[in-house]
Amino acid sequence: MKKKYLFLSAALLSMSLSGCFDMDLEPLGELSSATAFRSTSEITLYLNQFYQGSVSISGGGSVSNTVIKGQSTNVGNASGIAFTDLNSDNLIGAVINTRLAGQTALSSAGSLTEYYIIRNLNFLLKNIGNCEEQGTTAFNQCLGEAYYFRAACYYQLLIKYGGVTWMEDLLDPDASLMELPRNTRTEITDHILADLDLAIENLSPQGTNATMRVHKDVARALKSEVALFAGTWEKYHRQKGTPFYDHTLSDADAQAKIQSYLTQAYQAAEEVMNTGSWQIHNTGNALTDYRDMFIDLDLTDNQEVLWWKKYDAAAGIGHAVTRFLNKGGGQCGPSASLVDDYLTIEGKPFTGTEKLAAKRHYGDELQPTLRDPRLSQTVCLPGQPLRPNDEYIFQYPPLNGNSYHQNTSGYSVLKYVEFNTTYQPTVEGEFSSQAPAIQVRYADVLLNYAEALAELDGASNASRIQQALKPLRDRVGMPGVDFDREFNSDPEYPFHDLDKYVQAVRRERRVEKALEGCRLNDILRWAAADVLIHGVTPTGALFIGSDLEEQNQPGGFYEAEGFLVYDQAEGNNLHLTGTPGDAERYIVPFNNEAYPNGWQFNLDRDYLLPIREAMVNPGDLTNGAWEQNPGWSR
Repeated sequence: MKKKYLFLSAALLSMSLSGCFDMDLEPLGELSSATAFRSTSEITLYLNQFYQGSVSISGGGSVSNTVIKGQSTNVGNASGIAFTDLNSDNLIGAVINTRLAGQTALSSAGSLTEYYIIRNLNFLLKNIGNCEEQGTTAFNQCLGEAYYFRAACYYQLLIKYGGVTWMEDLLDPDASLMELPRNTRTEITDHILADLDLAIENLSPQGTNATMRVHKDVARALKSEVALFAGTWEKYHRQKGTPFYDHTLSDADAQAKIQSYLTQAYQAAEEVMNTGSWQIHNTGNALTDYRDMFIDLDLTDNQEVLWWKKYDAAAGIGHAVTRFLNKGGGQCGPSASLVDDYLTIEGKPFTGTEKLAAKRHYGDELQPTLRDPRLSQTVCLPGQPLRPNDEYIFQYPPLNGNSYHQNTSGYSVLKYVEFNTTYQPTVEGEFSSQAPAIQVRYADVLLNYAEALAELDGASNASRIQQALKPLRDRVGMPGVDFDREFNSDPEYPFHDLDKYVQAVRRERRVEKALEGCRLNDILRWAAADVLIHGVTPTGALFIGSDLEEQNQPGGFYEAEGFLVYDQAEGNNLHLTGTPGDAERYIVPFNNEAYPNGWQFNLDRDYLLPIREAMVNPGDLTNGAWEQNPGWSR
């Protein structure tokens, strides 16, 4: 019998049957003896790997840990905190996103790297009985962490691929055992929620984030997120008749599942709320409190942050967010779609003549006297220092900037920029930024709670939704939620036909969580690419018709080196909507000549990523037991 791999996950990742795999090799970690995990201190050392940005794997090497937010940043391929929304309609880069453009290729299908991490966790769970401290608080904490991280890894697989194969066992090297079919979306979700229940049962309660380890309320927060994701995915994909909902469920069973998931979502969030341990960070500084939370290097006293990752550049642990963004560039820019979604300071939609008038003078539309102050704490206002000691004061976006100091949309990112740092290497140093990577904050819990209630019955739950979102509004001096006053009925607004309760919580989520990397997942679970992505050309600030043109290029159209060039047959480095002579023309962040009809996200395919062909071909890794995701066949 042909020897394959010890564990299905290794087979899923290898894509080759010819390589060797040491079946006696234990997963990497701090193991002191052949009988692993005799003490909780040893188990804790082993668990530490799952808190890192990458996880070591058997046979050498490591894989990226998609569970932990906040990775390094590279010019031209930005990722991690501040840049994860580049895969959505919130933040637009100079190069079109291939998934949004509908240009993802089957040949680009990635490895299911989470299975490597799951293998390490299953090894721990299968051997944790060796511990001589069973029944202690320390042992239970270790057990809870293992279940939490396994659930989180499977959640990432669910988001990217839908139903996968749930594995808890270490397999014998028998090829036939690899021929396991994919579980349904519902089955995987139920397994994830069961693991999270075990995590909640075993993890210690904490009233602070000082340990920087997961705890009971972190697991409850993830449970609310997973349940909300699953419930809304099934609801909206089923409503729109996409190929991506669980077709094994009858309509009646599906409705029961949706109800169950949404109920679990708000109940798990409510359990966190009822502890009384957490609150929205609010010192009374409505114009700075929101912004400052994302550049506070020590969040241990912040009762909004349930779990976070600390950076210490002096010790070689840092990122490069500030370096890329502290001249207003970053080869990206927030979209007009995001900027326009912030309400006015009176709590009304920003529309019509008021909106156009504010756009004519650069920065007016961003002013906290006119708009929700979270906007000016996310996007740069003219006069905003971006480097310490007033070394660089933002006035206008560097549309003609060089390299990573180029701005693409006419709006520049402020959130995460350490403009007041006292650590000089942060200003220009590679991997010397230290803005913390917040993993879970109390705002997430409140938003999950409000959305689940809105989806279940917004009218009946209106007061509970308003009460939950009130602290987010209070922090920035905004009026409380008024579903009628805030309802945007403009036919051009993508969600104008939504229930007013759902529309309100979706907008609040977008604004509060802007540039925190959750926008794409929201679009996917709402089955909303048809109105937000497909056929849409993303735009930025008003250029022709505003003083932004004059500030960037005095005197009009020039082709000389050092000036912006547009509407030229060759050498055009600024792309605009419309045609010459139009009274108003907006910046298009990337060269859209090849995309005259906007993003072409494939609505019958791109909600899920493709599975590598070696996973689905007969005679290959699973002998055809896995099926390809919809729309990805040759």
